Amino acid sequence: MNVLQRRTQAEMAHTCRGTINLATAHIDTEDACNIVLSSGGRTYHLKASTEVERQRWVTALELAKAKAIRMMNDQSDDSGDEEPTSQSDRSEIQGTLKILVSKLDDLSTCNDLIAKHGAALQRSLSELEGLKVPVEGGEKIKAVNERATLFRITSNAMINACRDFLDLAETQSRRWQRALQYEREQRTHLEETIEQLAKQHNSLERAWREAPTLVSTTPSAPTANKGGSERLHKEEASDEDEDTEYFDAMEDSPAFITVTATENTQHRRSQSNLSGASGGQPNDWNQDDHMSPSCNDVSGKELQPCRKRRTHVPDKPNYSLNLWSIMKNCIGKELSKIPMPVNFNEPLSMLQRLTEDLEYHELLDKAARCDSSLEQMCLVAAFSVSSYSTTVHRTAKPFNPLLGETYELDRREEFGYRSLCEQVSHHPPAAAHHVISQRGWTLWQEITIASKFRGKYLSIMPLGAIHLHFHSSGNHYVWRKVTSTVHNIIVGKLWIDQSGDIEIVNHRTKETCQLKFSPYSYFSRDVPRKVSGVVADSGGQAHYILSGTWDDKIESAKILQSSRGGSGSEGKQKTVYQTLSPKLLWKKYPLPENAENMYYFSALALTLNEHEDGVGVTDSRLRPDQKLMEEGRWDEANSEKQRLEEKQRAVRRRREAEASDALDEGKEYEGYQPLWFHQRRNSVTGETNFVYKGGYWEAKERQDWSMCPNIF
Repeated sequence: MNVLQRRTQAEMAHTCRGTINLATAHIDTEDACNIVLSSGGRTYHLKASTEVERQRWVTALELAKAKAIRMMNDQSDDSGDEEPTSQSDRSEIQGTLKILVSKLDDLSTCNDLIAKHGAALQRSLSELEGLKVPVEGGEKIKAVNERATLFRITSNAMINACRDFLDLAETQSRRWQRALQYEREQRTHLEETIEQLAKQHNSLERAWREAPTLVSTTPSAPTANKGGSERLHKEEASDEDEDTEYFDAMEDSPAFITVTATENTQHRRSQSNLSGASGGQPNDWNQDDHMSPSCNDVSGKELQPCRKRRTHVPDKPNYSLNLWSIMKNCIGKELSKIPMPVNFNEPLSMLQRLTEDLEYHELLDKAARCDSSLEQMCLVAAFSVSSYSTTVHRTAKPFNPLLGETYELDRREEFGYRSLCEQVSHHPPAAAHHVISQRGWTLWQEITIASKFRGKYLSIMPLGAIHLHFHSSGNHYVWRKVTSTVHNIIVGKLWIDQSGDIEIVNHRTKETCQLKFSPYSYFSRDVPRKVSGVVADSGGQAHYILSGTWDDKIESAKILQSSRGGSGSEGKQKTVYQTLSPKLLWKKYPLPENAENMYYFSALALTLNEHEDGVGVTDSRLRPDQKLMEEGRWDEANSEKQRLEEKQRAVRRRREAEASDALDEGKEYEGYQPLWFHQRRNSVTGETNFVYKGGYWEAKERQDWSMCPNIF
């Protein structure tokens, strides 16, 4: 296409001569190849190389003119509708509207063109009929004219239908735009309100903390007993804000009904935190046989521990920080990639939190002495639930471990086990864990934490399997963790919920346990934090019912018989189980005194960051930012945290450069390899994961840490 109008000297430096408003432009065709555009005294003469090209340009220009007219009308009709919104909203909503308007404009213009060209075709054919042509040619023209008439009738019908659709679409489009604009305004107002509420909440919380409390200043105030303290914590955890996000009412779950059988002999209930599971009796568990001293001790400690562990950490300082100012731009991002100050952390690393799974290791000691694999499964299920009991008040975020960071917990003298964790990957963050006990069991796991900030709540999805092997029986259990959700991230009191299903499989006997963690629902009649489950043999027949809560206790009841019951809320048939009286499997330890000022740490958690001689140079206890935070020096801890993270990034950049150089030279680059774990394919599950390869405890014995990286 050639533009016939010449440029002036001043316009030579510009790629565009000027513009013309197509909405008011007149499009005219002088001859077979020329097009004239005129508007407001400005005229463009365009010339196409062929008549076909000219027709394509005329069609495109007419479409563009129709769009310009429509846009001008929309702007005059809906002036002032547009309000400043976020770039993502504009690109998403306006993009959809623009596509719809564009298609409707094309349809309207095509309708006009069909009518215009159809009428021209009809006139041309009528003129041909009036010419004097041979008889045969006249018949051909007449046949073509009839077909053109049919085409015009059909086109007119289509044009009418399209016009009706176009009118309806225009009406609905305006309505959609008004509705979308209203939603934008409401969202902007809501964001401003939430930010104001967050600021007010922080101010109120700071004022409350700074105000003297009546209890602390009154000498005669009675000291609450442990039971009352425990009830108080439980009530606080159940006290929700008006803005709490509630789940819809759940169906009556699980799909079974438990009926306790009437017994002639009264079964004695033990008051210990563990019930026996020796398997000595076929219908009940002997609670006194083969029990270690620690199983009867309510505190879970040996009668005469070899070392006195610390029972407190420095109180948490009263520092406030507006979470909304940090998190509002991080919605949808991976939590591990969000730079967070230590103000939202607790002075423990994720490796130490993973080690906290061993707080109720006595359950595994007891399970190792079980003769019955089904009773053993009950205790393994209770152990899997017990690992969540420490999270009920622990809303602070643990430190993300540095690549190569380790954590050991050697409790052989007290409890017969020793544990080692290592951070084997940084993106995605993954930790490998290995525990071996002299009391007959080995546990290992590789956990990758996937997390998403959803705006109002934070979802934490642990990925990876947990393996448990009992030495004497060869029973090999495998299960996975459930999803943790932190609610009221922006406004209100933080609280944590656990939800999902756990399937525990004994791969030697094919016995299973199905556990259900019910999400909290305001409308549910069930107790909050409910856990229920069924232990079944390899044939699917149920033998035990498990029930309780993940923050308090788990009980088991042996099934005597089962029968089909009535239908549930969704028409599903329920199973009615007749059971013996339930037996207590696990009971949560009470929190230490003053736990609310010590990050709600359990007795075990208080000892995890305690100084120990001889640990590896990469141990979490030696991490400087974490230690500074524990001592209450948070400003220094934040500076140290930034230094460590930048040091880690520099090492990663150097490793990437080495990999690039090796690729250029045609050499293989092995990349980062963990020091104490290596990847192996599991013969039971078929998955490839990191397992302990040995050497750590031998290096500790020699006090030779020369192979360890300098990460601190």
